[in-house]
Amino acid sequence: MQESTMDLGQKKSTLSRPFYEPPENKATSSQIINEARSSLRTLGATRPFTPRDEQRHLFPTSTNRTPESRPPSSFSLNSRHFEGPDSRPVSGTRLSPLDHAPRTTGVADLESILPPKPPTSDPNRPPSRRSANSRHRIYSQQNSDVTSVYSREGSAGSQRSGCVADAKEENLVHDKPIVRAHSGPKERTQPLLLEDEGSSEVKEATVRLAGSANSPPSSAGSHRSGSGGTRRSSIGQSRTGSLGRLDEDTDELYNQKVAPMLEQMAALSKKKDCDRFLVLAGNLYNLLEENNCLGKHFHHRSTVLKVIFKLLDVEEPRLLLKLARLILAFRVGGNNLLNVCKLVFKVSRNEKNDSYFLEENLLNLLLDTIRGADHQVSCEALIYCVGAVKFLTGNATILKRLARLDCIKVLATLMHNIIKTNKETGKVGDQFGHILVQLAAALRNLADTNSGREQFISHHVVEGLTVLIETYPNDSDLMLYISRIFSKVTLHTDCSTALADQHGCYKSFVSLLKRYLKKEDLVVRLCFVLGNLTAKNEQARQRLFQEKDALDVLLNVLRTYNDMDKQGAHEVPAEPPLDESTENTSSINKVEDVLIKVIRVLANLSISEDVGPFIAASPQCITNLLHIIERKDITESEELILNCVAAVNNLTYYTTKQSTVTPQHLTIAQSMLKLVLTSNMEAILETARVFGNLTRHKPVRDFLSEKKVDAIMVTLLDSGNRELVYVACGVLINFMIDEERRPLLKQEGGVTKCIEVLRDFGREDWQLCSTVCKVLCNYSTHMTSSANTFGHKEAQLLSDLLIEYLDKDAALDLSQHPIVVEDEVKAYIHEIWETDFCPVASQLLRRIELHQCDLEPLEAPGSL
Repeated sequence: MQESTMDLGQKKSTLSRPFYEPPENKATSSQIINEARSSLRTLGATRPFTPRDEQRHLFPTSTNRTPESRPPSSFSLNSRHFEGPDSRPVSGTRLSPLDHAPRTTGVADLESILPPKPPTSDPNRPPSRRSANSRHRIYSQQNSDVTSVYSREGSAGSQRSGCVADAKEENLVHDKPIVRAHSGPKERTQPLLLEDEGSSEVKEATVRLAGSANSPPSSAGSHRSGSGGTRRSSIGQSRTGSLGRLDEDTDELYNQKVAPMLEQMAALSKKKDCDRFLVLAGNLYNLLEENNCLGKHFHHRSTVLKVIFKLLDVEEPRLLLKLARLILAFRVGGNNLLNVCKLVFKVSRNEKNDSYFLEENLLNLLLDTIRGADHQVSCEALIYCVGAVKFLTGNATILKRLARLDCIKVLATLMHNIIKTNKETGKVGDQFGHILVQLAAALRNLADTNSGREQFISHHVVEGLTVLIETYPNDSDLMLYISRIFSKVTLHTDCSTALADQHGCYKSFVSLLKRYLKKEDLVVRLCFVLGNLTAKNEQARQRLFQEKDALDVLLNVLRTYNDMDKQGAHEVPAEPPLDESTENTSSINKVEDVLIKVIRVLANLSISEDVGPFIAASPQCITNLLHIIERKDITESEELILNCVAAVNNLTYYTTKQSTVTPQHLTIAQSMLKLVLTSNMEAILETARVFGNLTRHKPVRDFLSEKKVDAIMVTLLDSGNRELVYVACGVLINFMIDEERRPLLKQEGGVTKCIEVLRDFGREDWQLCSTVCKVLCNYSTHMTSSANTFGHKEAQLLSDLLIEYLDKDAALDLSQHPIVVEDEVKAYIHEIWETDFCPVASQLLRRIELHQCDLEPLEAPGSL
C-alpha cells in the first residue's frame, strides 16, 4: 500500500457542491477527476479596497502631476470667457453707431445684453463700392462652421485650420482689415435696401452675397478662375435662390419667435426669475429643434449665441445647464467649446446637481460632443467634458442611463482614436494622457453595468487599455485607473481570457511592478489582476513565468512588503466603499493587502508543474511565507495567513532535489502546528492540506504523532464539513502507513466514523467514499481477521455497504433524487464511480471477505 499511499495524500477540489452537479467549465470527465484529486489549489481573493473620494477632482488626490502640468479642477468662469476680445470692449461700453437710423425696437434692459442689430441702409446714400472678395469674406464668416472641429474629414492640417476658422466665428472677430487681392477689375454693386431693422448681420451679408451672385462676373475674373469660376457662375443663381428662400424662413422665425424669447430671457435673468427662465429656455430649445435650427447652419446662430453667452453670469446650476444645453446643441467650437465643457464640468463637481443631468437630453449632448470633437484640436475641452462624464458615472441612476446611451462605445472610440494618432505621429501625446485619465476612471464605473463586460469585449476595450499601459507607463494616475478596471473585469472569465490573450500585458505588468514597487495602491491591484489571470489559465501561468525577471520581481515584492510589515503596518481608516461590491473592514492594512495578493499570484503560479519546482527552489519564498505565519495572528490577519498556508501547501507538493522546501519539512510542520489547534475551521482545513503533503515523510509523521495530530484528524471525521472530512481522511491515509499507529484509529472510534461517512455521503460523493476506503485499506494491511481488525458488527456493516455501492444499478440509481439529472451529469457520475471508487472498494471488500469468520469471538476469561 506504500505506493498507493503516495497518491492517497492528494486532495479533493475545494468546491463544496453536491457531487451530482455538473462542472462549471464543461471539461471532460477525466480532466475533472484529475483536477478534483489534485492537491494544488488556486486561491481566491477579495478585490482591493477603493475608498470614495470626499470631493470630485479632475485627478486623484494622490496624483504625481504638478499643478503647472495639469489642467485645474477649479477655475473662474463667466460670460466674458465666451466672447473674443475684439467683439466688444471688456468694459461693456457700447460704441456709437455709424451713420444709421436710431434703433426703434427692443427694450432698454436688453441694450446691454443683446448684440446691436445691423444698421438700416439709407436709400439716400450713394452706392458703395464692394469687391467680390469682400462679399465672399462676409459670407464665409457666417458659414465658416463647415470646417469646424466637428468635421472628421480631411487631414489633421485641415482639421486644425477648421478649428481656427470656427474659433474666429465663435469669437465674433469682425474688425480686422481685409486686403483685397489685385486679381482683376473691381466690381460695383448697389447696396440693397433692408426694410426690417431687426434683421441680423448675417442676413445682410447673405443678401449682399445673393446680389453679387446674380450680377455677371467680369471676363477677366472668369478667365482667371478657370473651371472653378465657371462652376460658381453656373450654379450661382439657383444656389442664391434657395439661400434666399431659406433666409426668409429663418428671418421670419427669428423675428417673430426667437428674438422675443431672447428678450424675455434677458429680462427674466435680470429679475432673477429662475423658474420662468427655465421654462423659457426649454421652450426656446424646443422651438429651435422643431424648426431644425440647432447646429451650425442656422442663419442667426451667432446672434443667439451672443445672447446666451451674456446670460451665463447666473449662479443657479440648473439654469446654467439649460444654457449649456443650448450652446452644445449649436455645436460651438474653439474657445467656446472649451468654456462650455468647463461650465458643465464645474456644475458636475457637486453631487447635489446630478439630478439635473437626467433632465431632457443633456447626457446625449455630452456624448455627442465627445463623439464629434477632434481630440487633437479640442484636447482641453475633451478633458473637461470626459471629466464631467466621469463624475456622473458615480451616480447609479446616471450610470445606467449612460450605459443605455452607448457611453462605453463612445469612450472606446475616443481611446482608439488617440492610440491611432500616437501610432501615426510616432510620439506619445502627453496632453492626451489627461483625457485618458478621465476616460479610464469613467470606464471603471461603467464596467459594473449589466452589459458592461459584453461591450468591453465587443468594442475591444481590454486590448486598447493594454496598449495604453505600454504607451503611458510613466503616467501613474492612468496606470492606477486601468488597474482598477482590470481588477473588476478579470473577475469574470470572458474578460480575463481576453486580457490573458494579450501577450504584451505580462511584460507591462512586470515592468509596472518594478517601476512602482513602493506605490501600494497600484501594486496591490496589479497583483490582484495577475492572480485572476493565473487562477484558471495554465497558458497565463506559463507566459507570466517566461517573462524576463517575472519571478524575481514577484519575490522582490513579497520580500519588500514583508519587511515593511515588520516595521509597522500601514493602515487607513475605514471609509464608505466606492460601490456595493467592494468589501469594507474596520481598517485596511495596505501593506498586508499587497502581501495577500502577491502570495496569491505565487500560489497560482506554483500550480503549473513546469513553474512550481522553480518557486519551490527559491529559499526566499518559503522563508518569507513561514515568517509571516509565525509572526501573524489568525484572528487579526485571517486572509493573509490562509493564503500563506495555501501557498505552502502548493510548494510542499514538489519534492525535487532542487527544492528548498524538502529540507524544511519539520520546520514547516512546527510552524503549521499552532493553526490546527485554533477554532478557525478554515485554518484547520488549510493546515490539514499541508499535513497531507508533509506526512508522506516518516520524520514528519513521527513529529505530528507526538503532538497528537493523528488523533485530531480522527476527531475531524465527525465534522459536518464534507471538505474537512475529505482532507482529514487524506492525512489519515498516510498515518496508517505506519503499523504502530494503526491501533489509534480503532481506539479513537475512527473505524466507526469512517463507516458512518460512507453511509452518510454514499451516492453523493464517490471521491470521498473512495478516500475513506483507502484509509481502511491502509489500516487493514496484513490483517488476519476482519472481526479483530474492524470489530464484528463494524466489519459486517462495512461489507454490506460496499456490496451495495459496488452494485451499478443500486449505486447509480438517481430516480428518487429530487433534482432531474441530465444525461451528461449521469455519465460524469458513472465515470467517477467506476474509475475512482470501484477499484479501491473492491480491494477492501475482497480483503474483508477473505478474512471473515462466521464464528463470533469469545470474550476474555477475566470477564466471566
